[in-house]
Amino acid sequence: QVVLVESGGGSVQAGGSLRLSCTASGVDYSYNCMAWFRQVPGKEREGVAALYLGGRTESAYYYADSVKGRFTVYRDNAKNTLFLQMNNLKFDDSAMYYCAEPRAWTPCGYGGNWGRSLDPDHMTPWGQGTQVPVSS
Repeated sequence: QVVLVESGGGSVQAGGSLRLSCTASGVDYSYNCMAWFRQVPGKEREGVAALYLGGRTESAYYYADSVKGRFTVYRDNAKNTLFLQMNNLKFDDSAMYYCAEPRAWTPCGYGGNWGRSLDPDHMTPWGQGTQVPVSS
């Protein structure tokens, strides 16, 4: 099974930046489709960013409206690491952040459709996550 370990979180003031890392390992690890989620206690886990970089002709990226222009998702294939660069952080970005791998690689952004690829109930088992408290 794939194992995902998040790191890079920590307290930060509004307007600051953080870079989160997700290291992947395991016999079934795939570089194709990966996503970042976040969760606040008492609320559902939500997808904030995702990417597809595989055999399709074009790559695909997803950003929640609330983070567009501020967050960037990318990966380092050689290091089996997924990153989330978070700039100009806001108080509402405060959450526990998780990376995840969808259990299926469709649609994963094909034709602009992410569908179940951003469904938190259709992901690999969650790791510990990394906490990002943003102070106002």
